[in-house]
Amino acid sequence: MPEGPELHLASQFVNRMCDGVVFTGPVRKSEVSKSPDVPFTCEAYRITATSRGKEVKLTLTPLKSDEKKQSVKPRKADQAMDIVFRFGMSGFFRFTAEGELPKHAHLRFYSNEKPCRVLSFVDARRFGSWQPNGTWQPDRGPCIMFEYKSFRENVLSHLSDRAFDKPICEVLLNQKFFNGIGNYLRAEILFRLKTPPFVQARTVLESLESEDLYEDEKPIKEEIGDTKTFDQTTKKKVKMEADDLLRLCHTVPLEVVNLGGKGYDPEKADYSDFQAWLQCYYVDGMKSIRDHNGRTMWFSGVPGPMEPKGSKSPKAKKRRKKEDDHDYTRKEKVARSRSENTKQEKASKQETVPKKPKKEKDIAQREVGSNRRKLKQKRPEINTLTGKNISTAHRRKNSTAKTAVDPQRRSGRDTRQSSKLHAGIQKLS
Repeated sequence: MPEGPELHLASQFVNRMCDGVVFTGPVRKSEVSKSPDVPFTCEAYRITATSRGKEVKLTLTPLKSDEKKQSVKPRKADQAMDIVFRFGMSGFFRFTAEGELPKHAHLRFYSNEKPCRVLSFVDARRFGSWQPNGTWQPDRGPCIMFEYKSFRENVLSHLSDRAFDKPICEVLLNQKFFNGIGNYLRAEILFRLKTPPFVQARTVLESLESEDLYEDEKPIKEEIGDTKTFDQTTKKKVKMEADDLLRLCHTVPLEVVNLGGKGYDPEKADYSDFQAWLQCYYVDGMKSIRDHNGRTMWFSGVPGPMEPKGSKSPKAKKRRKKEDDHDYTRKEKVARSRSENTKQEKASKQETVPKKPKKEKDIAQREVGSNRRKLKQKRPEINTLTGKNISTAHRRKNSTAKTAVDPQRRSGRDTRQSSKLHAGIQKLS
């Protein structure tokens, strides 16, 4: 899911690509999108972008030369419009030629050029959204990167809130207080803080000051004569910064933003720097379990006293990304390189297995076929033999039964004849 740094890089991308470009016509929405239509039409306008936490705002500003024509064409836009985007799981911006539109381009802005170019909001999973004439969501707190003082005050002034009864790893995803923090950022922040993820959030934050002592402090110069005092002060400063969770919530995302240099370029993406920057998230040797909300938490050491009961490490899943997919933090190329490595390993394994030549296969198949035909020929002979055996056995059985019954019949006839002779003799006498 795109987090604060990714959305800020997205706004930088829009400003860089749309600088000096004039857009025209209506804003077009895809047929499958369920987000609202954008009621904006203008002959000539420009696009600028800003970010705040996990939101990006596009501002459509009509050009002054177009304002004179409003009386002739009243349907044209006569004032700027703000469109607030939330990227969901897979949203991002692309700037391409009209004939090279991405597959899941759900909102499109067309330039006044020949050939025409299009700024598209692309969202394959369609969890993202936009709001015409929108404003920053009031339920979201100040931005962790560019509203640091307000962010710090907002957190420390609400420590009595019930939200801080939960584990610190789950509170870090609460956008009411940590607007811009996501799954990989919370893992990196807690790893650097050396704090178990399932410790009550209030206990981690209650010792912090409302003002950051090192926020506006200039870096210590290396020209200091006494190297011992210099080393001691630098070590103390680093330790103080590392113990401040809220400061890490501010500095760690800025590190990700600074990795890109000029920002994201969809044509020349390289995510090796981001992979090298990660210290905990999806790093070999680290542990992972699901929190109470079902989100995977990466950490090192013990999970903490508030660990979910019966929690198990989730099974590793292969991440599939299409060519049009995008990640502003340079993770796409890493996933591709991993998939290529696995494909190469499978190919090498298949090569090691010896394969039978075609001639041997044909000979084996012929032998099997001939054996089957022989068996079919033998089967009727076996059946006839068994039939003869059964008939002879049946006859023998019947003959034995008859022999067993005949003596009884003969004895009955003899008794009847003797009784008749006896009766005739008595009559004569």
